[in-house]
Amino acid sequence: MSDLPRLPESLLIPVAVLVERRPGATPWAEWSWRAVGVLEDAPALPPWTALRESEGRTLFLAGRAEVALHPTDTANYRDNLLADPPRVWVVLRPAAAPPGLALHAVTVDAGEAHLYADAGNDLLEALPMPPFLRAAAEAFVARHHVERGFHKRRRDRADPEALGRRGGGGHG
Repeated sequence: MSDLPRLPESLLIPVAVLVERRPGATPWAEWSWRAVGVLEDAPALPPWTALRESEGRTLFLAGRAEVALHPTDTANYRDNLLADPPRVWVVLRPAAAPPGLALHAVTVDAGEAHLYADAGNDLLEALPMPPFLRAAAEAFVARHHVERGFHKRRRDRADPEALGRRGGGGHG
């Protein structure tokens, strides 16, 4: 589901997402939506299948997605894994088809999640990372992470002749 290109050595982890719909808390929104879980295994049901209804709330299987892990982003995954608790971000995007949302992406990269947060109408939910996803991310980081040192770039020396006035005259 992610729009990011797949790199060699990347790992795609299939997941399913649970989303809850509850009555809106304001007169401007009929419903309030939030992702509530990321599953390793999902029943073979179509996206947006209602799984349970109770007290005005409905739990949906929003659909399936893939969490993409790329060797170039292991520092972001490592930082997330050090958080208490590590997070997984679910991105729901407005859609024309019912129920008005589409499962767009699931990521464990805080930097990627931040980009979605800036996108405008996306609904971004941070959830505790489930154990199966944490184990996969930890193994991926252990296998692919390379510390990259900070290298200060040297500035090019300015050519005083190129910066000076041309024609050698006054200030005119």
